[in-house]
Amino acid sequence: MQVASRFGLSVALTTPFDASGRIAIPLMTAHAQACLDAGCSSVTLFGTTGEGASVGTAERQPVIDAMLAAGIPADQLVAGVLVDAAEDAAEQSRQALQRGARNILLAPPSYFKNVGDDGLFGWFAAVFAALGPLARGMLLYNIPSVTTVQLSLGLIGRLRKAYPGVVAGVKDSGGDWAYSEALLKAHGDLIILIGDERHLAPAVRIGGQGAISGMANFAARELRAMIESGRDDSRVEGFVLELLRRPVIPAVKAMVARQAGDERWLTVRPPLEPVALQERQQLGAAYDRLFATQAA
Repeated sequence: MQVASRFGLSVALTTPFDASGRIAIPLMTAHAQACLDAGCSSVTLFGTTGEGASVGTAERQPVIDAMLAAGIPADQLVAGVLVDAAEDAAEQSRQALQRGARNILLAPPSYFKNVGDDGLFGWFAAVFAALGPLARGMLLYNIPSVTTVQLSLGLIGRLRKAYPGVVAGVKDSGGDWAYSEALLKAHGDLIILIGDERHLAPAVRIGGQGAISGMANFAARELRAMIESGRDDSRVEGFVLELLRRPVIPAVKAMVARQAGDERWLTVRPPLEPVALQERQQLGAAYDRLFATQAA
């Protein structure tokens, strides 16, 4: 399948919660628009950075509807689906696709361990069958550090051959450059996106179409420049290492809170816990130190 244009940069949008634990929808829509204004080409809702595994099916539709009501076009929305039951995956996908979402970021099931390609193929096939004619724009999500499942190149090939109008691409958050490089060589005519920002520029140079990135919540301009130029940015690479020294999702929220001057962003849903004040201060100091210098 040939793609018409580069996917670009999608922010893996953080999800703000109010004091009672509900999604703070107005704050979320305002942040989505700010990320688009900063250079993102689309917004990914309910992904890993957005604590999508903690956001229930009934909570999602009001968020999508609010994004549309705020003037964000449906074709600038991607919805993450991070569940185990094929029925639930289909329902969450259906909500977004019926509203015109550009893509679904679909992770494999993660509860059962040591599953093979045949079983994974059957699970994805069940999701697509449940969606019927709605099925389209599926970005297969390779994130083995979370799911313990690495999507093999063979499985991706089987799925795209069986569902040529459905499987649109792969988001690779494995952090393994050898895999990313092999993925691009084998399936580079699909939308191949990188989740580990350290590998973004090298991937773009050999055909990668962009990224769905948590760092785009606070560093969209720098990441977009990497996608447009294919040039490495040592500041971005250095700050990824700082994030990885901490629980990444709360750390990204800490950076959004710092940039926005709004501590509401610090709230995470259990079982996650916020980053401690000292860690937030160290993270902020590292950001200032790195981004005060020019890219190498």
